[in-house]
Amino acid sequence: MSEKQSSKVIAPSLIGRAGGESGTFSLIDGKATAATIKAEIKEEVERIVAAGGKRPHLAAVLVGHDGGSETYVKNKVLACEACGFQSTLLRFEDDITEAELLACVDRLNNDPDVDGFIVQLPLPKHIDEQKVIEAIDYRKDVDGFHPINVGRVAIGLPAFISATPKGILELLRRYNVETKGKKCVILGRSNIVGKPMSQLMMQKGVDATVTVCHSRSTTLKEECLQADIIIAAIGQPAFLKGDMVKPGVTVIDVGTTRVPDAIRKSGFRLQGDVDFDAVAPLASKITPVPGGVGPMTICMLMQNTLAAGKHEYYD
Repeated sequence: MSEKQSSKVIAPSLIGRAGGESGTFSLIDGKATAATIKAEIKEEVERIVAAGGKRPHLAAVLVGHDGGSETYVKNKVLACEACGFQSTLLRFEDDITEAELLACVDRLNNDPDVDGFIVQLPLPKHIDEQKVIEAIDYRKDVDGFHPINVGRVAIGLPAFISATPKGILELLRRYNVETKGKKCVILGRSNIVGKPMSQLMMQKGVDATVTVCHSRSTTLKEECLQADIIIAAIGQPAFLKGDMVKPGVTVIDVGTTRVPDAIRKSGFRLQGDVDFDAVAPLASKITPVPGGVGPMTICMLMQNTLAAGKHEYYD
């Protein structure tokens, strides 16, 4: 975690009228924070280019036509433009063979102009996702999924941190959420969020006392009631209820589940893992869905790409 982090604080965009120890809650605005960080990245990129350096180059590999993946990759391309990066999108039909996809990964590994790249998940069922992840050069693995990056993060060495946990940590820093000596409960143990988040919160400089809860935890509610910080990434909409949190808690909601909503033109809305209306009045700080953790994920991919272009972690 040697990448330089700005200490600039984004002012909360919404103050609630009730809840928390002070009688108000602050909405942690991930969208505004991400916009600020992208502007900071663009300024640095322009300084690098003006000094004769190379413009960072991010490549994305998209297989098939999954709607969610299409949208996510499109947003990554737009973020590259906002940050002043060069970007390349490589598209393949979903009948591509595993061997062909691995050959594409090998070409990107050996392309000196590409600083970092991602293979958008999920992949078609006939392709071994883990094999593809492990084939990526860890020095270009800006998604932070390669076992070498995962392992280095676990023991506190500089590495590419997966984007969602990295974004959560950045929100906590920029909103001055005290973590030292605080009890942090993480709901969910996924390889993408839960596990790396627990490692980051325990590391020196963050210094939280961490409990990871999951579907088999028998004291989940009791653990949550003791928590100063709750990071909900359990994948169950509105799972965290008001009777599961104490006043003054900071709540980070990672969940994004589409639930039916007849009022919306689309017929659905995004629901987080937190019952926002019930929990927010008790919280001191809380992220919304959408507009909380989501925008930070792509933003942190941009930070990783900048670090790759600067060779901050690996020669």
